[in-house]
Amino acid sequence: MEDEVYYADLRQRMINEQIIARGIQDERVLETINRVPRHWFVPEEYAHIAYSDSPLPIGNGQTISQPYIVALMTELLELEGNETVLEVGTGSGYQAALLAHLAQRVYTIERHAILAEKAEEVLQRLGLNNVSVHVGDGSLGLPKYSPYQAIMVTAAAPRVPQQFFDQLDENGRLVIPQGGIGGQILDRWRKSGSEYKQEHIAPVAFVPLRGEHGWKEDNWGFY
Repeated sequence: MEDEVYYADLRQRMINEQIIARGIQDERVLETINRVPRHWFVPEEYAHIAYSDSPLPIGNGQTISQPYIVALMTELLELEGNETVLEVGTGSGYQAALLAHLAQRVYTIERHAILAEKAEEVLQRLGLNNVSVHVGDGSLGLPKYSPYQAIMVTAAAPRVPQQFFDQLDENGRLVIPQGGIGGQILDRWRKSGSEYKQEHIAPVAFVPLRGEHGWKEDNWGFY
């Protein structure tokens, strides 16, 4: 219990100094970040720095994103609570946990089975029963459960796979980093009929999106 009080203090400081100070204003997003124990989603040896202003390794060459970037991407989805959301790249499960509090249903897909299993364990421990974790090629999306009112991709794509657009609902939002190892831009897309409006949000640094419509193992960063 004392440890959880200690981490709660760190979490509040993180929100004040790293997230609100950088312009995140959505009250639902801020309240949810304050509810979810980020330190549960990192390897035990990193728990003491789980609320630091940086990404952290979680195994299999993957990371849990910097808190501010998590908050920014979450806010960009503009969730109201009644949405079905797809997350591509489960990783630690932390982002899925936030989405579970903000949307009606969350589907998340991870290519590394061991990470998916660990994430599912923590999500269940938190009692988040509206999240379904799947193992597979995230670059294909999850057409079975589409359409989605929001899609978040937590790995950098060379370009937006058409599958994501196809699985997005009318007026849906897609948040995705695009680019290679030399530079990436976080974009938000909105679907309107057969048209898609693109917004450039911020420069970012993510691991590559792998799979049929992602970066191949031998060409990460080369167009």
